Amino acid sequence: MKNFEKYSIGYFNPPVNDYDWMKKDHITEAPRWCSVDLRDGNQALIVPMSLEEKLEFFKYLCDIGFKEIEVGFPAASETEFVFLRTLIEHDLIPDDVTVQVLTQSRRHIIEKTFESLVGAKHAVVHLYNSTSFAQRQQVFRQSKEEIKKIATDGAELIKEIAAGYPDTDFQYEYSPESFTGTEPEYALEVCNAVIDIWEPTPDHPMIINLPATVEMSMPHVFANQVEYMSKNFHRRDSVILSLHPHNDRGTGVADAELGILAGGQRIEGTLFGNGERTGNVDIVTLAMNMFTHGVDPKLDFSDMPEAVDKFEQFTDMTVDPRRPYCGSLVFAAFSGSHQDAIAKGMKWRQETDPNRWTVPYLPIDPHDVGRRYDGDVIRINSQSGKGGVAYIIERDHGFDIPKAMRSEVGYMMKGISDHRHEELSSDEIFDIFSKEYINYFSPLDITDASFNYFSSTKEEGDDTVGVRMRVVIGDKVYNIESEGNGRLDAVSNGLKRTEFNFDYNFITYKEHAISAESNSKAAAYICIADKEGNEFWGVGTQNDITLAAVNALVSALNRMNKKDHIVNK
Repeated sequence: MKNFEKYSIGYFNPPVNDYDWMKKDHITEAPRWCSVDLRDGNQALIVPMSLEEKLEFFKYLCDIGFKEIEVGFPAASETEFVFLRTLIEHDLIPDDVTVQVLTQSRRHIIEKTFESLVGAKHAVVHLYNSTSFAQRQQVFRQSKEEIKKIATDGAELIKEIAAGYPDTDFQYEYSPESFTGTEPEYALEVCNAVIDIWEPTPDHPMIINLPATVEMSMPHVFANQVEYMSKNFHRRDSVILSLHPHNDRGTGVADAELGILAGGQRIEGTLFGNGERTGNVDIVTLAMNMFTHGVDPKLDFSDMPEAVDKFEQFTDMTVDPRRPYCGSLVFAAFSGSHQDAIAKGMKWRQETDPNRWTVPYLPIDPHDVGRRYDGDVIRINSQSGKGGVAYIIERDHGFDIPKAMRSEVGYMMKGISDHRHEELSSDEIFDIFSKEYINYFSPLDITDASFNYFSSTKEEGDDTVGVRMRVVIGDKVYNIESEGNGRLDAVSNGLKRTEFNFDYNFITYKEHAISAESNSKAAAYICIADKEGNEFWGVGTQNDITLAAVNALVSALNRMNKKDHIVNK
């Protein structure tokens, strides 16, 4: 890594150091969006898209709300020329959508570009030439004046040739390519020269696009460069300042966000950041970042799984499972502490203000991007905790496990996941829970019970419950009569007087309806302790809450006596 010594800073700071962008704390409105998936994104694919794929992708971009779409470099490729002609001739461009085309500053290329646009209602003609110090020095070997003349010659040609196509509403765009490696004063000089030629007005503005063709600096430096340009353009009220960040340093989104604070009004980028090298700026992340701050992004990602599917279908690329907002795992919580906080946050939200989203560890509501809580949020593996398991069992199956029981159930699921070396699904979790705890009727079972009430002679009003029950233990059947101060107590007293001498104490009891419907089953939870103080839980279900409690007691006794082999006593 000693090779770091051969690198030096290749960008240039503006000649001022007082900036307004740093006084702002968030973006207040969405920029104009321009998708370059079909040009910048397509040229970066190992196998570029077919005509049919481009047409379908274009339609999808329109469907999710893009109003400006760069469709290609029609003068440089017959494929891209045919694509644009197909869009126009088959009337596939919605009236409120503007197509954008790229051109170099050469007469025959500009002429061919305008030929490709015949019949289009609206179009952006995007002129570019590289202005960076490195390209002037090494690629073109030309002076600043010579490079500026390439830009101004192109601008004059476009204005001249466009006059011959009065049926199309043209908007002009200029990019000083490799802006981030250009001296800001010189980039401003070139841009202002182009502005002076095109003479935009507030009613018919032009676009100046500042591309981070190669990301070279920290995002705050890019913001400084953008603000310097924004404050010094000629005819500023007639110029739309556009940004085209790439992601070479991995901070393309930050460049775009700070660039918007610095005066950027328009963003060129791609879905999920596809593009040359490390890609373009990711418009999905940018738009969703605004969404999480309460700003309408003006793009529709309410069905994020579809957006991922479409992108992967068109590009033959994959979206990383941890990519913000869209990856398959971005809402998944495996950590026990995270799961517990999410479960409590969900409950708090329902109890207080369901219209506000402040759930810990979840920056957005998964439902807002077409994702589900079940299977997407709390997921169970060997790292999970009691809260996550309890949340899933309640959310998906209606059983509100008592807090004192949650650790036991949670550790059971963690152990099984760890042993299997795999994640447990909601159905698997409930199947394990059911077999271990719910209506566990072997070897002890109460197959029939009838109750009667009568007043005790001890004190007036002290009611006693009697029970007659049929008890099966292994292959033996017993008919037992007993009394107690309640139905469950009567059953318990009867069991303790059998020859098997059940020896336990009640620890805790809980009951609830499994759902809100009037015909819902009841669930009861009972914890008992043996003579050594070991605790055992049982869960019972039945239409009658008392019978559910009896089932829970039976389940707890069977679990307690696994180790005692009561059938063989």
